[in-house]
Parts: sequence; structure tokens; C-alpha cells
Amino acid sequence: MKWYAKFVIPAVVIIGVLGVLMVNLSSALVYYNTPAEVQTREAGESRLRLAGQVVAGSVIEEDTTVVFTVQDCDIAVSVIHTGTPPQLFSEGIGVVVEGTWNGEMFVSDTMLVMHDEQYRADAGDYDQDLHTCSES
Repeated sequence: MKWYAKFVIPAVVIIGVLGVLMVNLSSALVYYNTPAEVQTREAGESRLRLAGQVVAGSVIEEDTTVVFTVQDCDIAVSVIHTGTPPQLFSEGIGVVVEGTWNGEMFVSDTMLVMHDEQYRADAGDYDQDLHTCSES
């Protein structure tokens, strides 16, 4: 066997394996979107994640669904979530919902509640200045 074959064959195999891995991983990725980004997408385009704050007064809980509004700065999107929400789900907190955009409403089947590592016994201690949108 020639000396360059010892390097070329393993290099081709490694590049082939990396190519297959990258193609498979890229099709499995689900990116976070803001409400403004979701509204620019086509209906039913693909599975998405929507991140934002739950608007106070917008939560309507029914048997196995929750309807609420997610807002990021001035843009808001209505969400209908099928399934039991996490225990920490409430108005005014950050959520990430995964599902599809139907052109008018985000239809979710997975919900994550965003929180920090600090425990606050009293909601009055919440520092709203740390969680505001920047003016552009």
C-alpha cells in the first residue's frame, strides 16, 4: 500500500461520517423564534419554538388546553397549548413553546417554563428593570 493511501482513505471516511452527521443534525434542530419572527413565517412551514413572556390576563385554562398570549416587547402571538402546563406556568413568566404556526395562532404541544436560579419567596421582590426590552 502506498504511503498516501494510509492518509487519504481514513480522511475520506472521516469526512463522509462528518457529512452524514451534519445533515442529520441540521434536520433535527429547532430554533427559537420571537413573536415577530413567527408572524413572518408561512403557516405550517415547519416545527418551531416560540419564546416570550406570558401576557398578564391572557391565560384561559380548559380541560387539556391552555390558551394564552406570548409577547416580546410590542409584538404578541396567541398560543393554544395542548397538554398539562408545567407547575411553574403562570402569567408574566417566560415560556418556550414548541409546535407549529397556523398563520393566526401558534399551536403548541410542548412547553418549557423559563426561570432563573434564584428563589423568590415574594413576587414583590421581582426586579422589573432587569427584564425589559431595549429601545431601538
